[in-house]
Amino acid sequence: MRKKQKDFAELVGVNPRQIPRWKRRGETISLGLDNQAALDTLLSQAAPDVQQRFAELLTERAAVEHDERAEELLRDNPTTRQHPIDGKIMARVEEGIYLSGPDDRSVWLEPFLMDVYPTTNADYARFVLATDHRPPRHWPQGRVPVTLATHPVVWVTWYDAMAYARWAGKTLPTRQQWEKAARGPRGRIYPWGNEPTAAKANTAEAGIGATTAVSRYQSGVSPFGVFDMCGNVWEWCSSEEETGSGRYHLKGSAFTSPFERAAPSLLNTAAASMKDDDTGFRCIAAV
Repeated sequence: MRKKQKDFAELVGVNPRQIPRWKRRGETISLGLDNQAALDTLLSQAAPDVQQRFAELLTERAAVEHDERAEELLRDNPTTRQHPIDGKIMARVEEGIYLSGPDDRSVWLEPFLMDVYPTTNADYARFVLATDHRPPRHWPQGRVPVTLATHPVVWVTWYDAMAYARWAGKTLPTRQQWEKAARGPRGRIYPWGNEPTAAKANTAEAGIGATTAVSRYQSGVSPFGVFDMCGNVWEWCSSEEETGSGRYHLKGSAFTSPFERAAPSLLNTAAASMKDDDTGFRCIAAV
């Protein structure tokens, strides 16, 4: 934001002495939820040029082959593991009952692993390189723009998502699996709790008007440690609306959606051939 320490501290609502400590600790810092939420809110309300600088800085620091955040997740959380084919970090979603759908029906699910983050452009690029699959339309000359490497891939059909999943030895989640990973075992309304806090997700209210880096909204993480389950991009599921209909469930809402569409229990479907600038996916695997 290119502000003096005192002015920035005022915006965040902390003591100005706190800012130098944050800067010294750098990537090792682990903020309290209140401070993280304040920073998320500040960023979501910042001018577009500030958000673009932030995205570029984040992208520059995220080396695809050496992701310090991913390594930290693996070290500190025994319920996560790195997938051997696409290298993505996956979180274990435990077996048991969860509250499903708008009417909160009790549903039992077996355990599974889910990608902590949506499939990014960098992830999808490795798949394209390995299989010669057609690249998405927003990649100039078929190459990932550097500023979008850590953003979720978009302009992918259900068939594209399934092709990636098969290559990676995974599959797409059912709508029930996706919802449980987002709401947790106790059926939260949103991944972070029951309060409708728009600043915890990239929805239309944020005014960003584009995708954001998948690790950006740290205060919006689900009980199973899964990111971006509200906003940013709609995510394809393996569940068909009706057998033979050719329409599949989408979950999570997107940067184009009003916040009222962000609750993970809500239903949405689209034709398998549909692709748009606000639609992507993530995968699951067997435990």
